[in-house]
Amino acid sequence: MSETPSEPSGSTTAAGPGAPSDRQTRDDRVAWGVPSTGEPRWPAIVAVLVAIALQVILPDTLIQGLGPRWLIPALEGALLVALLIANPHQVDRAESNLRLLSLALIAVITVANMVALGELIRALLEVASARGHAADGRTLVFASVPIWLTNVIAFGLWYWELDRGGVTARMLPNHRQPDFLFPQMTVPGSAPDWAPKFVDYLYTSFTNATAFSPTDTMPLTPWAKLLMMLQSLASLLTVALVISRAVNILK
Repeated sequence: MSETPSEPSGSTTAAGPGAPSDRQTRDDRVAWGVPSTGEPRWPAIVAVLVAIALQVILPDTLIQGLGPRWLIPALEGALLVALLIANPHQVDRAESNLRLLSLALIAVITVANMVALGELIRALLEVASARGHAADGRTLVFASVPIWLTNVIAFGLWYWELDRGGVTARMLPNHRQPDFLFPQMTVPGSAPDWAPKFVDYLYTSFTNATAFSPTDTMPLTPWAKLLMMLQSLASLLTVALVISRAVNILK
């Protein structure tokens, strides 16, 4: 972890010929990330519930490496219920001790989806080598959709939970350096006192999964770049390899 500065680099207050103007100081602070005032929990809850539902509808051939069909959804549901019991409404500073629970929930969703993606690729190759029926290829096409959507949700949750040290850490005025540079942080006057919410990270995840690269939001730190690389790879395997291969089988 790098040292946590109380002011962004370059935003000094010293007087003199080289001292920045008030506008420069304000703009630097916006670029560093305005502290969040908290946000409702329900958008993230809805996203997790959708991810669980998408995993439930996967065919049996894609969840063989995950144990019984009920195991992963039950584990995810238990972690979600624990979070709701501890703090059901607003994400605020009091939730800092629950962060490990949130990270565990996101990790389970991500690992389960990656395993399902691996099973999907394996099943597709088996169907292709055996010259399987068109119905098999059609099933694979349908199965790739929930896997791709879960990929978007899981990485949106990662970005939301890890940027600047976490949801609660972003509420501190001396939070660490931002991991993502949003458009509102480069044009301070466009959205005064703006701070990213869950939907902003979900949008970033969606555009990265569709374009296989950053679009309007740039990753700034190594872990953010690595996560976006991993998500792009998973999306590429799903869209470019799995779906196109399955379409060839259908032909």
